[in-house]
Amino acid sequence: MIGMLMFLTALVFLLMGVPVAFAFGGVAILFAILFPWDVGLQVFELLPFRIYGIMQNFTLMAVPLFIFMGLVLEKSKMAEELLESMGKLFGPVRGGLAISTVLVGAILAASTGIVGASVVMMGLITLPIMLKHRYKPELACGTIVASGTLGQIIPPSVVLIVLGDVMYVSVGDLFRAAVVPGLVLTFLYVFYILLLSWIRPDVAPAMEREDIPYGKLFVKAIKAIIPPLLLIVAVLGSIFAGIASPTESAAVGVVGAVLLSVAKRTFAFDTLRYAALETVKLSSMIFMILIGATAFSLVFNAFDGGDFVHTFFTEELGSKWTFVLVTMAVIFVLGFFVDFIEISFIVVPILVPIAASFGIDPIWFAILIAMNLQASFLTPPFGFALFYLKGAAGDKVTTGQIYKGVTPFILLQLTALAIVMLWPNIIYLIG
Repeated sequence: MIGMLMFLTALVFLLMGVPVAFAFGGVAILFAILFPWDVGLQVFELLPFRIYGIMQNFTLMAVPLFIFMGLVLEKSKMAEELLESMGKLFGPVRGGLAISTVLVGAILAASTGIVGASVVMMGLITLPIMLKHRYKPELACGTIVASGTLGQIIPPSVVLIVLGDVMYVSVGDLFRAAVVPGLVLTFLYVFYILLLSWIRPDVAPAMEREDIPYGKLFVKAIKAIIPPLLLIVAVLGSIFAGIASPTESAAVGVVGAVLLSVAKRTFAFDTLRYAALETVKLSSMIFMILIGATAFSLVFNAFDGGDFVHTFFTEELGSKWTFVLVTMAVIFVLGFFVDFIEISFIVVPILVPIAASFGIDPIWFAILIAMNLQASFLTPPFGFALFYLKGAAGDKVTTGQIYKGVTPFILLQLTALAIVMLWPNIIYLIG
């Protein structure tokens, strides 16, 4: 019971704006002091060994490498060329600009995986164009934020790397398993845009065709797609072929991103400096949260919080499917208020042994969690993708329009989640 009180207290601190690492770490220290007869500060004697284990974790080394790769590509202007070429290619179709945004989002997801960079980039480039061509602001905003978050499920994904480490499953297996669900989600986005623009032509009107021959536009688009495709093949191909581990392939991706930047003549040492500094900031934030979460889990387990949750799910619910449905509902609701990193480090470790007791496929369960966590970037009031777009768009759109526009895409994500839940074998289509 005290464990549940700990979690609620941490949630209150988060809602008050306390940084995540300090919210969870501070609550752990507070409850250890308040209940010295049960736990006491001596529980933290194990913390240095846990932190040392984190520092030695080979899998987590992929996180800063993939972040660095994405930031280098952000500065290489690759995304801008992609958006411009694809926009002109699909523009003459109803909803074409929105469709091109989704496709570019999927390509960026498979080559960078950085949500903030993707959303801000597309917000700065495609939002003004869509509004200029009389797209409804709601559809434009929803398309941009949803497309930008595809990097959380389409590999290489930081979410999948973190889940692989937390759930003790192969990151390479998770990458393979996530490809088809990512494609399903991309298809649902495109289908929704086509259907909506067919039913309501005023929502996403077609652009006027330019004088440039369509063949030239197609060739230009192909030329813009080839560099990221080469990087995708280098990174994911090396993993799927068994040539490299995810960490090693991340290093290959970094070299590939730098070489692409050199080839496009956008390379500069300022780019490397910017990418290195931002990588240190983001990686430090992630690992500080991991340390705070480790302290929290030590005290939480000392209060038998894990046993309480295990007993509740196995004895009170007693069914595999009830466990899965309740788990997905809890993670989805938590995503409204808590970031994916906290959920991964605090909630998921509690669920792993329970899933194992029900005989649930850990790869399938991890993919379900990853798809659910992707929604946390879109769900108000604390969806980070919504903040990124509002910051990039300024006064062009209102917060209300962003919230309204993202709602259908959240429902599409839940639809994709249901598809993977009902047809679990689709995650193994790419062996």
